[in-house]
Amino acid sequence: QVQLVESGGGLVQAGGSLRLSCAASGRTFSNYDMGWFRQAPGKEREFVARISWIGSTNYADSVKGRFTISRDNAKKTVYLQMNSLKPEDTAVYYCAAQAGGGPYDYWGQGTQVTVSS
Repeated sequence: QVQLVESGGGLVQAGGSLRLSCAASGRTFSNYDMGWFRQAPGKEREFVARISWIGSTNYADSVKGRFTISRDNAKKTVYLQMNSLKPEDTAVYYCAAQAGGGPYDYWGQGTQVTVSS
C-alpha cells in the first residue's frame, strides 16, 4: 500500500517556476515507477512525466524541455520542477505510483497550479 501527498502548487506568473513534491508512505517506494499527471478544468486528465524505479524518464511533448521529474528514494519523494510556465499549464497536478508496468494503482489528492498571463 502506498499513500501519496502532493505539495508545492500555487499561483505563478507566466515564465515563472514551481517545484512540486510528492511524498510517499510505504516501505517499497523505490520499487515503484512514479508519474505526474494533470487535469485542467473541463479537460481529461493527461500524462505529464514519468520516472521509473531505476531513474529513466519520459515526458509529454507539451512539457519537454521545461519540466524535470526526479526522485529521492531515501526521502520517498518524487519531484516535478516546472520552468517557463505557461497559462496552459494551469491544472490540478497529481502524482501516481505504478508497480511492474501495470496501471497506476495509487494516486495523490492533487495540488493546484495556476499560471497567470
